Amino acid sequence: MRTLKILCACTTLSAAFAQDLTSYVLPDTGDTNGGNTFPGVTLPLGITKLGPDLYTGSDSYSGYQATGNFTGFSMLHESGTGGAPKYGVVSQMPWTKAVENPLLDHNETRAATDVTRIGYYKAALGSGTVVELGATKRAGLYNYTFPSTTTSPNIIVDVSHVLPSYRGQGLGQSYRRGNMTVVVSADGIPTRYEGFGSYDNGWNRAPEWTVYFCGYFDQPSNFKTFQGTAPLATTLAEYSTSTTVTSDSRVGAVFTFNSTRVASRVGVSFTSSAQACNNVEAEIKVESTLANLEEDAKVAWTNDVLSKVTTEDTSNVTQLQLLYTSLYHMSIIPTNKTGENPLWTSSEPYYDDIFTFWDLFRCTTSLFHIIQPAAYEEFIRSLVDIWRNEGFMPDARSSFWNGATQGGSNADNVLADAYVKGVRGAVNWEDAYSAMVTDAEVVPANNNDPRDKSSSTKEGRGALPDWLEHGYITTTYGRSVSRAIEYAGNDFALHQVASGLEKTEDAAKYLSRSQNWRNQWNPNMTHGNFTGFLGPINPSGAFINQDPVSCGGCYWGDYYYEALPIEYSFNAHHDMEHLIELSGGTDAFIQRLELMFTDNLFNPGNEPSFTTPYLFNFVGRQDRTVYHTRSVAKTRYAPTPGGLPGNSDAGAMESWVLWVMLGLYPLTGQTTFLIGSPWFSDLTIHLGGGRDLRITTTGGGEDAYYVQSLRVNGQAWDKAWVSWDDVFADGGTLDFVLGAEPVRWDTGPPPPSPASGSGSTASPRKVKRSRP
Repeated sequence: MRTLKILCACTTLSAAFAQDLTSYVLPDTGDTNGGNTFPGVTLPLGITKLGPDLYTGSDSYSGYQATGNFTGFSMLHESGTGGAPKYGVVSQMPWTKAVENPLLDHNETRAATDVTRIGYYKAALGSGTVVELGATKRAGLYNYTFPSTTTSPNIIVDVSHVLPSYRGQGLGQSYRRGNMTVVVSADGIPTRYEGFGSYDNGWNRAPEWTVYFCGYFDQPSNFKTFQGTAPLATTLAEYSTSTTVTSDSRVGAVFTFNSTRVASRVGVSFTSSAQACNNVEAEIKVESTLANLEEDAKVAWTNDVLSKVTTEDTSNVTQLQLLYTSLYHMSIIPTNKTGENPLWTSSEPYYDDIFTFWDLFRCTTSLFHIIQPAAYEEFIRSLVDIWRNEGFMPDARSSFWNGATQGGSNADNVLADAYVKGVRGAVNWEDAYSAMVTDAEVVPANNNDPRDKSSSTKEGRGALPDWLEHGYITTTYGRSVSRAIEYAGNDFALHQVASGLEKTEDAAKYLSRSQNWRNQWNPNMTHGNFTGFLGPINPSGAFINQDPVSCGGCYWGDYYYEALPIEYSFNAHHDMEHLIELSGGTDAFIQRLELMFTDNLFNPGNEPSFTTPYLFNFVGRQDRTVYHTRSVAKTRYAPTPGGLPGNSDAGAMESWVLWVMLGLYPLTGQTTFLIGSPWFSDLTIHLGGGRDLRITTTGGGEDAYYVQSLRVNGQAWDKAWVSWDDVFADGGTLDFVLGAEPVRWDTGPPPPSPASGSGSTASPRKVKRSRP
């Protein structure tokens, strides 16, 4: 039996050991049926995400589709995003026939199932060409094997190549302008090509941004550069032998080889083509092979991510595949672009491709903190530096541009979570708090997004005028109800940091504001036997009648964003004691929670539902938390291409199932972790600095997963929660006894409800009730 437990904190690991963990990672998990994951090659948080782009007439968010034709293999992608595709730029496309017109769209069928594993990707094209890919942080390696019968193997480099959008929402990317220079030797043989492409739009409605590239081939070739708009020319011969083309129409080059085996090294940069050349020369040497890059990728993924969670329980391979594949997919983005930021000069780190804190703040960023604490601190610093230079932190960001903000200013929650859990290092917390205050007090300029023109969707809190004046949000603003519950959580985040920084007046002010979600509670909204839900309020201050299990379009201009009223009505996680009271008390709250599952209202593919099954811990029914989280995870997740319950959302889905498997769940912005039921008999989270959290179970099995008893750091435990200090700050132990029948072991005090205390300074405003 193979052992996976690490016995020392090593800076590098042997290739043999790396294989022990990476063999459980299945990169194609979640790449079909709407999961939108990226199955190509990349390193943890790396810029290069080299993979295929396929066309089916529908949006290829990560470039990949299980069907359709290959349109290229490009250097930049994202993983698990929605809205509209982003990137798919710096592309190469092999072509076995004569290139009659390079401005036409060239595409190839798939001849066999793609092969993908950490550090390696292979595609077999209908023409008989095989494409193999490898990657480093800022460069990529293409290996082409053309059919032996090919008389003129070609590679088309089209600078205008992007991932298009077919949704008709005005979010499709556009090529704006570009340049390509082919550098030739004294005898006219190309030695490299370099240049740039500028593009705009995508899911975050970004203005023009530029990526630079530098590519080398290992075989001599002839070339023709091209520019124009299809179908301007009919043959490649009509195009130029000029070594440089620059245009706001399409530009590129066709390279024609005598060899049927060609390798290409390509570097990317966001600052210059010279830097792109430096990147590829530094990271992929002439003598580098795909095998070298694959081995390096395995070591990087093992050291940086996979080895942070280890187990000696190898009895269930599918479980191990789900564990390590989920760790992999939650670590692809954000992208560490430190040193590649063209907008300002700073000694601070720079992270990009954040999709989105609305998706990530609930349980992904807290796991990012635990798995990659050094990168997480850099990430926090980057958020603050974006505020210093652009005026607002992002709720989402890509290609150096904030947007799109779906709800609250949820970077506030992320910062508060980092602060209360002791992240200090080089973070300037006075600046960080000032950035949070900007979100809480400054109305961002309206960017007139066609999806919702009522206020900014780019950054900040667009509905702040209502929030400040009324203590609730009216239907003057899109997403009014869902924003209200999120703004309350954002204000609680400010309270947490203000308290720690001894800003007493601010702390009291924002604690009071964090209770204003109560003003959005309509006691007359009913569903079945239940009364009272978060409801819309019209501009005159009266509640609007609303069905708690309907959200209309659930879109940008509607009252609720991407979730039902009943889902959002469980989301006052900082004020649970009062929420339970408004819901009718403990028994009624338990019944409401059960209704979410009996009536199929809980949505495991929807972030506002994520915490709901864990709320049983607040009302003495931790056994129901275990039952429902196990049931959902076992039936809706699998390490297969269709194995996610919805869009990955940049790893949000994967982080949720990881917490279920670990047997804990975080309340963001608080130090509380709600207790579930671990899946492994032995599991260790390596926290760094010689600190470990070791989790064990005895008596467990597929039908024996209820907690019978728990010891925390060797002491008998009767609470359905632990704190950061209990098990994470210095490490610790959680020893579970599991069994087939539920027992009431959690007889201690419920989890904290910090905004519900009788000593609160809050005095929520009242709103008028519905008029007859």
